[in-house]
Amino acid sequence: MAYTQMLAPVLEKQALAGNIYRMVLLCPAIAETAVPGQFVHLLPVGCTLRRPISICEINREKGTLTIVFEVKGAGTDVLANVRTGENLDVLGPLGHGFTILPDAKRVILVGGGIGNPPMLSLAQVYGARAVAICGFRSASVVTLQQEFQGTGAETILCTDDGTAGRHALVTEPLKELLADGGADMVYACGPRPMLKFVAAAAKDAGVPCEVSMEERMGCGIGACLVCACQLEREGKPVMGHVCKDGPVFPAEEVVW
Repeated sequence: MAYTQMLAPVLEKQALAGNIYRMVLLCPAIAETAVPGQFVHLLPVGCTLRRPISICEINREKGTLTIVFEVKGAGTDVLANVRTGENLDVLGPLGHGFTILPDAKRVILVGGGIGNPPMLSLAQVYGARAVAICGFRSASVVTLQQEFQGTGAETILCTDDGTAGRHALVTEPLKELLADGGADMVYACGPRPMLKFVAAAAKDAGVPCEVSMEERMGCGIGACLVCACQLEREGKPVMGHVCKDGPVFPAEEVVW
């Protein structure tokens, strides 16, 4: 696994909704090799452990990465208070990303909550060949909809409480799209229960599915056992690491 550690200047920072923040980092060496589905490991000032953050957008021409994260604890709170112009200690790109199908005619992207940002980089790859289903708890935390629409992808917004878009879980429009046929791949990132149902729906439809898993991480490069996960390969149970073997896995390999 080839990765770079560097101090990356924060070019842009904005609050998107509630405790959700967007940052643009100048890190040409990392942006040059990053692919959708990978992540970067950020070291907040004063913290011992890094925080893994999925890559939202990759701009190789400008040498930038965009990340979107939610404040969930002390580390991400420190990150949220970093100012434009300051540097962040960044390690990346890390992990295995999504499989890109150059000849795909139609793919379905499913995001749940903070699992939506990694889907944006995929939408930028596939453009009008993608349908993006974006699920959120309520209108107050909806993010990145203009960005998804700007890729040319068909965008379906769902909220749990019906305050924005369609009052439905993401699996409802997913099943409808799969029933129409013609999908070459389903990609998903979000809460584990959502991923389980997305994987089951894709399996029932006979469509390949890749899921991006989330786990707490220590090192981010497979040296520790913090992000161990149970998989099944060739009919045999095996233990993998989300940081090194994932975070993207074929859905059929994951032991739910």
